[in-house]
Amino acid sequence: GIGKDYDWNFFENKIINGSTFKVSDSSTTNQVILSKHLSKKLQLQVGEKFRMYFIQEPIRQRAFTVSGIYETGMEQLDKSYLIGDIKHIQKLNKWETNQIGGFDIILNDYDQLEKMDDFIYEYIGYDLQSTKITERFQEIFGWLDLLDLNVIIILIFAGIVAGINMISALLILILEKTEMIGILKALGANNTSIRKIFIYKAAYLIGKGLFWGNIIGLSIGLLQLKFEFITLPEESYYLSVMPVNLNFIHILSINIGTFTLCLLMLLIPSFLISKITPSKAIRFN
Repeated sequence: GIGKDYDWNFFENKIINGSTFKVSDSSTTNQVILSKHLSKKLQLQVGEKFRMYFIQEPIRQRAFTVSGIYETGMEQLDKSYLIGDIKHIQKLNKWETNQIGGFDIILNDYDQLEKMDDFIYEYIGYDLQSTKITERFQEIFGWLDLLDLNVIIILIFAGIVAGINMISALLILILEKTEMIGILKALGANNTSIRKIFIYKAAYLIGKGLFWGNIIGLSIGLLQLKFEFITLPEESYYLSVMPVNLNFIHILSINIGTFTLCLLMLLIPSFLISKITPSKAIRFN
């Protein structure tokens, strides 16, 4: 049951057929919205009327009209909730007009959740209870935490693979240019200056790889934002399409982190240059 002051922003974006309904203080509306899952189960379409039976003593019934059909992708919500005028609930439970079952408080900043929960719990009184959304839907937030962990693991492995590839490329460059290294040493070049040559070349290769990687990755991301061609099974992911968040700071951080990590990993094989002697390197084939 919802009141006149209910915020429809969430459900307005989830309505797939029909529309939401208006609640007024002066009269009771018989319009309701229900999920696509429930509409299929009950074989109901927008505009159709149906009767709902409330298991009380005695059993009561009310007639309702389907105003809209929503789909959130969250199985727990879609299987359980039908949204209607709260005055029906108040009459059935013999409540006063100022009595309700609970409030939903929506925060603009998710990071303030713990702080606001403590604040609300302190001021609502001993006979009332506050429940965070993370407690109410533990399985959903547990799934989201697991996704965050997966992202960290994928980024770590991607960084390691990129570093190993660059180390292999640098070792191949050093082996191919062993004779050149010997000649440079014979002419008086020190190990540090020769190492810089190979580090600069490796940095160029890393930059080139990042450039084309960004072009391909951002292109796919922009296409997904526009056309949503990559879909997901809602029963597993709570989403019908793969979401994309192109945050400039995140993209820049990943690029700088990858570039720095690869360069640091390249310092190890570059010290191989100091082991090469001019006499052996010039005869190297």
